[in-house]
Amino acid sequence: MDKFIYKKAADITALSANITDFKYKKHSHQEYAIGVTLRGIQHYNLNGGLQLSYPNGVMLFNPEQAHDGMAHDEAGLDYVMLYIDPQLLLEVSRKKDIVLFRTPIVYDDRLEQRVLSLAKAILSEKDEALCSELLFSLTDSLIQTDLSADVQKDNSLIRKAKDMLYSDLGNVLKLDEISKELNLSKFQFIRLFKSHTGITPYQYFLNCKIERAKQLIDKNLDIYAAVAECGFVDLTHLNKHFKRVYGITAFEYMLHLH
Repeated sequence: MDKFIYKKAADITALSANITDFKYKKHSHQEYAIGVTLRGIQHYNLNGGLQLSYPNGVMLFNPEQAHDGMAHDEAGLDYVMLYIDPQLLLEVSRKKDIVLFRTPIVYDDRLEQRVLSLAKAILSEKDEALCSELLFSLTDSLIQTDLSADVQKDNSLIRKAKDMLYSDLGNVLKLDEISKELNLSKFQFIRLFKSHTGITPYQYFLNCKIERAKQLIDKNLDIYAAVAECGFVDLTHLNKHFKRVYGITAFEYMLHLH
């Protein structure tokens, strides 16, 4: 039976997951996603290639890096994941510019233990002060083990398109208007956007709506306000899309935070 447990502390979301049949729809996160495979094999497509994370593999997803995910075989999969805001990681690391991880999966005992320690502390609802200190230790490992490289800036048109998409999450996607603003045809824009992000403008827009809904639930524990502000038809509509990305419905996620 597929099982997902989410907890949040010190502005970090932790996930403990056990999956057999569930398959994540292709999506991306605005946060870093950093996790460890505990049992089984994590199977996902990233940057146009298949990735397999075996037990003890540390998975490193950059913000807005499109991927899917599933268990590699019928034996299933256990793993933990941390979702960390890029600005929080910059604050802890004292770096001026965001960094990107060059390698999607690494096998590093020290890094693995620091991910697991922070995930365990959040999932077992330890004090926020302890979670913050564990984040500090994890960040040191991430930065010092030469896993990262300086970020390559988005194409200026893509940056502008992302800003336009994100500023209008409460409405339907106005693809024609955005394309016209960028002086591109609709299909030129779709092709350019996907070549830079790995997903279509519609997928990106929907991901942003889902992530914004999650942020509002984190902040206010008001799921119906999230439905309204993010332009979902109703709670069923939000739950459907939320589950494809997070494994549980938005309502179930809210209950985990209580």
